[in-house]
Amino acid sequence: MRKVAIKEYAYCLNHTPELAYHYGNTPFWERKIKGESEFLLSLSKSIRTYDEAIGYAPNQAFIGGISLEELEAHQTPWYQNPLKDVSRYGTFGEIMPEDEFLGLMDICDVFDIIWLEQSFSKKVEDKLQAHPLMNSSILQRLEKGHIFEEIEKEIREDGAVPLYSGGEIVGCCRKAHEFDECLSSYVLLENIACKAGGVLALLHLLKRANMKPEEVDFIIECSEEAAGDMNQRGGGNFAKSIGEIAGCSNASGCDIRGFCAGPVYALVDAAAQVASGVRENVVVLAGGALPKLYMNARDHVKKGMPALEDMLGNFAVLIAPEDGESPVMRLDAVGKHSIGAGASPQAITEALVYKPLKRIGLGFLDVDKYAAELQNPEITLPAGAGNVPEANFKMIAALAVMKKELDKAGMTDFIKTRGMPGFAPTQGHIPSGVPFIGHACENIKNGKMKRAMIIGKGSLFLARLTNLSDGVSFMIEAPLPAVEEKVETLTKEEIKDTILEVLADIAESLKGANAK
Repeated sequence: MRKVAIKEYAYCLNHTPELAYHYGNTPFWERKIKGESEFLLSLSKSIRTYDEAIGYAPNQAFIGGISLEELEAHQTPWYQNPLKDVSRYGTFGEIMPEDEFLGLMDICDVFDIIWLEQSFSKKVEDKLQAHPLMNSSILQRLEKGHIFEEIEKEIREDGAVPLYSGGEIVGCCRKAHEFDECLSSYVLLENIACKAGGVLALLHLLKRANMKPEEVDFIIECSEEAAGDMNQRGGGNFAKSIGEIAGCSNASGCDIRGFCAGPVYALVDAAAQVASGVRENVVVLAGGALPKLYMNARDHVKKGMPALEDMLGNFAVLIAPEDGESPVMRLDAVGKHSIGAGASPQAITEALVYKPLKRIGLGFLDVDKYAAELQNPEITLPAGAGNVPEANFKMIAALAVMKKELDKAGMTDFIKTRGMPGFAPTQGHIPSGVPFIGHACENIKNGKMKRAMIIGKGSLFLARLTNLSDGVSFMIEAPLPAVEEKVETLTKEEIKDTILEVLADIAESLKGANAK
């Protein structure tokens, strides 16, 4: 089997506070049950501006605008200490403002689901024309728009949900079936937003890889959304729909689901396809989860904080055969959380960290960095969920002590040096290890580290099918230096002498055979 490399990666954020305010699950159901409540009034006063969002240090870390070392050194609370002189664009991608993202959603809509008002559509078109990745074939998909009265009628009479910008209705998302809830306007809005985020990440990936869309062989989409109708609610296919918009005409694709562990499963699957020779260039990607926006906003508002969950996160990773330069994925050290492994933190950590390391003769101290559940603690701590990344690093350190690979006195240093601050949006599949791949690969290329472990964990009980936990892990390493094979060449005289020797041996053997 071939060795497999992580060739490129892209990470983007879409700043969508008005989508969050109206369609994040927490405010959406608050409004549905209680109307315009005191919480919603307080939330409306806690919404961040775009400038505040791009100056927020974890957001810049996500798109590669700053390193994780710079994030860790930056004064906290991060939301009270914005970065200065920041850009919309980072090393890995960008933070797109909401009006442009609504335009991108319209571009990604192929069933006339998204309607934008005419003047708003024109403003968005002007902005997107200046975007470095929006070529003519993509921009021509943006519709000229509808008059406001048509949009208002769709909302009032036909079950469409309004789209907002600057507090005003600027469009709507229509339903696609009279009574199918899977094709309701809300679900379609959720799915198209996820698709648009995936498209943006893929476009950045192709640019970073200097790769033509036609060169992509296969796409795996690994978000937590489900696309289908009432007869097959999760049939898919986000992957091919995203590739279609980006121009990946030679690619096929499918969706992989595993709650928060889905992206790591997808990367292992992509690597296996490339290693076996079935595919050459496989892209693993995902858009964000609209319902999880403002998920913890109630607690943020109570504590006088800005509502931080206003970002749809998305990413794309390119897997290809090893090239001698790009960091490689170790397929002989994939961690597996089996059905009988147990659901305790210790059992999960042993299955995903200790066992794969032991299998290839390595120990806890042979890994420079561990990445698991990288949720931003400024989002989770006020909601009572704790510092999730830190809890994982403590568990890994404790297991290392139990296995006698680390002294108890060394736990604090282990956590600091081999862990990292959480910096990803709280959207399940987005934080689970994958945001570190870009930073890890850059550090490996620059010689700052040799090895990292990416860990994905999933909460299967959410589907009410099983109480089992889930998880998968893999390692990224620096490529081994190429070994030159010496090919010895023979001179004409040496070849002639060799042939004469062989002919003499044959003649002698024939002579002996005739004598008998």
